[in-house]
Amino acid sequence: MTRRPWARRISVTAVSMTALAALAAPAEAAGTATSTGGTTTATAAVAKVDYATWQKDCQAVMDQALPYLKQRIAAAGPGEKQAIVFDIDNTTLETDFGFSFPQPANKPALNVAEYAQEHGVSLFFVTARPGIIEAPTEWNLEHDGYEVSGLRVRGFLDLFKDVAAYKTAQRAGIEKQGYTIIANIGNSATDLSGGHAEKTYKLPDYDGQLS
Repeated sequence: MTRRPWARRISVTAVSMTALAALAAPAEAAGTATSTGGTTTATAAVAKVDYATWQKDCQAVMDQALPYLKQRIAAAGPGEKQAIVFDIDNTTLETDFGFSFPQPANKPALNVAEYAQEHGVSLFFVTARPGIIEAPTEWNLEHDGYEVSGLRVRGFLDLFKDVAAYKTAQRAGIEKQGYTIIANIGNSATDLSGGHAEKTYKLPDYDGQLS
């Protein structure tokens, strides 16, 4: 993958840092992983969660995703371009558990991403983050070990659109590029609704308490 020049050396502006800080508000809740139909989810059990509980709940979902992905990747058809779509906040990055930059990777999601990218699967990131922080967001993902085949952020007009519809349209666009989206992984219903993925995996948001 050819990285953009700023991906190797970037000076994050004060505006970008302020925008990133606004995305990170501590939120705590607790939950357990469940599976319903084709979507693996995590549901809230009590009102608050600590970091260890969140990590355990994320791991439970990714433990169900990885066996499927191993099987699906091995079964790729001739010339098939496989992709996984990830959300960012509290899916691939630890946004709501203390702010820092770069934000640490959510390790259960990173482990799945690393397996996929090591086996030729392209990683796309579809986020509601605004375009003003596209550069530091991509740098952060790559710094943490994600190989970014594409990052979709909201432009000015997208800010006035329904988030679920915006994310669905981005996945449809990825498919038009010739990719088969074998999995879509996020922590909100808006990340996963609308189709354009063979499987969906929902990490915990504890009734919307995580961004």
